[in-house]
Amino acid sequence: MAATRNVQLRTGAEARLRNEGGRLAAVLVNGGTARSVPGTWSATSELLAAELAPHHPEVLLVELRYRVKTWNELPSCIADGDAAVALALAAGAERCLLVGFSMGGAVSVGVAGHDAADGVLGLAPWLPERLPLDGLVGKRLDVVHGAWDRRLPGVPGVSPESSRAGFERARRLGVEGTYTLIPRGLHGAAVRAPSGALVRLPRWRSWVEHVHDGLARFQASARRLRAR
Repeated sequence: MAATRNVQLRTGAEARLRNEGGRLAAVLVNGGTARSVPGTWSATSELLAAELAPHHPEVLLVELRYRVKTWNELPSCIADGDAAVALALAAGAERCLLVGFSMGGAVSVGVAGHDAADGVLGLAPWLPERLPLDGLVGKRLDVVHGAWDRRLPGVPGVSPESSRAGFERARRLGVEGTYTLIPRGLHGAAVRAPSGALVRLPRWRSWVEHVHDGLARFQASARRLRAR
C-alpha cells in the first residue's frame, strides 16, 4: 500500500496524500450531510485512493477532509477544496483532476474554475439546479453513477436522474464529457463500519475501473498539452 501523509490545509481542513512527487494530481472530494458535522474521511475516496495509487504512481492522490461537511455551508467546503488544490500545486503538481463524490461533485464544480484544473470526474455527484456551472466551461465533466442509487429515509443518496440533469445542463454550456451508469451500482464504492473498517459495496470494482479510466484519460490529456 502506498505510504500516506496527513497535512493540515490553510483553511483548517485536512488532506491525506499518496504518491507524493507526481506532476499530476487527483483531488478526491468528499460528500456531506444536511446537518453541520465535523468532516470525516470518505470511505469511497479512501478505497479508491488505496486501490489506484499503485497503478498510477505518477499521480499525486489528495483526499480531502472538510472542516465541516454539509451542503448548507457549501462555500466553506469549496474553500477547503480550493486549499487542497493549492496544496497539490505546492507539492509539485502542475495539473489537477477533481474527483468529487456525492456533495463533492458540487464542491468540485465550485473549484473547477482554477487555472490548474482539467475538469471534474463526478461520482454519483450532487449537481443541484441552483449550482452555477460556469467554472466548467473549457473543462471536462465526466459522470459515473450507480443505477440503483436513491435517497431513502435515513440513507444518503443521489438519484441518477438528478446528476443526469446537471450533466445535460453543463452540455448546454458547451462542456465536453461522458455520462456512465454502473448497472446495479449503489451510492459509491464503500461505507465505513462502526469499527472504522471499510465495507466494500456491491460493484465496487466498477467504481475503481471507471476512476482508473478517468485518471488514464487525464494523464493522456496532460501528455498532449506538454507535447504542444
